[in-house]
Amino acid sequence: MLRLSQILRRTMSKSEDEWRAVLSKEQFRVLRQKGTEAPGTGEYNKHFEQGTYYCAGCNAPLYKSTTKFDSGCGWPAYFDAIPGAVKRHEDRSMGMLRTEIVCAKCDGHLGHVFKGEGFKTPTDERHCVNSVSLTFKNE
Repeated sequence: MLRLSQILRRTMSKSEDEWRAVLSKEQFRVLRQKGTEAPGTGEYNKHFEQGTYYCAGCNAPLYKSTTKFDSGCGWPAYFDAIPGAVKRHEDRSMGMLRTEIVCAKCDGHLGHVFKGEGFKTPTDERHCVNSVSLTFKNE
């Protein structure tokens, strides 16, 4: 018997051509090829309306606006994700060790999470997320 997570994974299993057909060129570059948008350019960097941020690839809810804060890093920053929405992976690219975060439903690249930077948040974490990986819905 299949678990719900296995069924969801199957429904999000798309070929590269299928992803290209539903994502913009920039969304594909970031979500599927682990790219990064330039700092300060994303539409959600200075966005502080009340609501929920969703994965631009599969529409899974990822972050509540109540966890967003202004870190000054140039990308949207959150101190925590919706439980179970984000997976973490070790990332040794770019000559350093970082923690990559991806959508738990479609494995779309969101960005990276950093710990211990001293932000006055409940988790002392900064989820540094590419705006192009997100969509937003007001509450």
